Amino acid sequence: MSYFPRWSPTTSGEVAPDQRLPWWQTLVMGIQHVVAMFGATALAPILMGFDPNTAIFFSGIGTLIFFVLTGGRLPSYLGSSFVFIAVVIGATGYGGSGPNPSIPVALGGIIAAGALYTIIGLVVHAAGTGWVERLMPPVVTGAIVAAIGLNLAPIAVKDVSGGGFDSIVGLVTIAAVALVAVRGRGWPRRLPILIGAVVGYGLYLAGANGFGLSKAIDFSGVAAAPWFGLPTFVAPVFQPAAIGLIAPVAIILVAENLGHVKALAAMTGRNFDPLIGRAFIADGLATMLSASGGGTGVTTYAENMGVMAVTRIYSTLVFVVAALVALLLGFSPKFGALILTLPAPVIGGLALVVFGLIAATGGRIWVLNKVDFAKARNLITVAVALTAGAGDLTLHLGGFTLGGIGTATFGAILLYHLLGGAPAEAEDPPI
Repeated sequence: MSYFPRWSPTTSGEVAPDQRLPWWQTLVMGIQHVVAMFGATALAPILMGFDPNTAIFFSGIGTLIFFVLTGGRLPSYLGSSFVFIAVVIGATGYGGSGPNPSIPVALGGIIAAGALYTIIGLVVHAAGTGWVERLMPPVVTGAIVAAIGLNLAPIAVKDVSGGGFDSIVGLVTIAAVALVAVRGRGWPRRLPILIGAVVGYGLYLAGANGFGLSKAIDFSGVAAAPWFGLPTFVAPVFQPAAIGLIAPVAIILVAENLGHVKALAAMTGRNFDPLIGRAFIADGLATMLSASGGGTGVTTYAENMGVMAVTRIYSTLVFVVAALVALLLGFSPKFGALILTLPAPVIGGLALVVFGLIAATGGRIWVLNKVDFAKARNLITVAVALTAGAGDLTLHLGGFTLGGIGTATFGAILLYHLLGGAPAEAEDPPI
């Protein structure tokens, strides 16, 4: 068997990973995947104070790395990961608006997370995934994911609760996202974040620049930026405290990516288990490369999985096209400057929805896997993890600092296994 598949042409019905559409249709599908990932991939770096142009550029690079290392057999797009947001903000003390002056410190921590992720991938490739699934069963992964969303909540609420016109813009942005996601029809329903951003941006532009209701949007940076140029690259700085805070995110990425690969297997009817280790390695290496140049950590994207579920087109060549389109966008500083004009209340409205969805996804994991909360072991594990994450429980361990996401992650894993083997009569909840 050759390393890459021999993509056979097809023109109708479900398109398998090792099949391809006519080239013009492949181009259109690739552009659609860029649109699907764009809202989240641009929003995540903005929330951390990174350059979104650089993040989009490295998302394209990361996707090509993923394509090569998985032998072109696993359809996925790598975009900006939201699980880094809380720990990056904690490590840098970022205020939530404008460029983050401590990006180099965050990059060092993200590289450490990518390195840990890569090591886990090597172990999985050699030993299989059974140990990962035993270490982090659904009750644990759901608790970790929910804790991430709750930990991020104060950041979003701050930008929406200021009062006056800004609060109205934030609430309208939330309403627009919700209406498109629930009531939308056809392709717009796949783009609620992007459409919500456009609605909020338009309202703010009219009120602030037109009627002076808030601080006007400054377009001088957009006018000065060239149409074509290199992304803004930043070199990492390695600090033990930031590494200790950010590196544990690798555990969450493992759980997230594992779930995505399993979902793709269910959609395509194929067994992708032999590729899981390589998928982890590819994601880890892509994260390290991205952070080496000023980009965010990356992960496989549920948004693009949604597009595949709707279209039933799984050809991996589509993602090569999507990656190349993202690279082209990364070479336009004017495009990046326009993204950076997004007003704070619009960002806050989008963040409130996105962070809430992250928390709700934890609950979805429990429901889909029929987690039994009549068992005290499950109930206490989740209770402690959610409280640690929401309250941002921070532990100082020598020269390392473990923030709320880290304590929730390791706390859930350790507590679940420490409580294993309880007698049957102790299985009822204590309340």
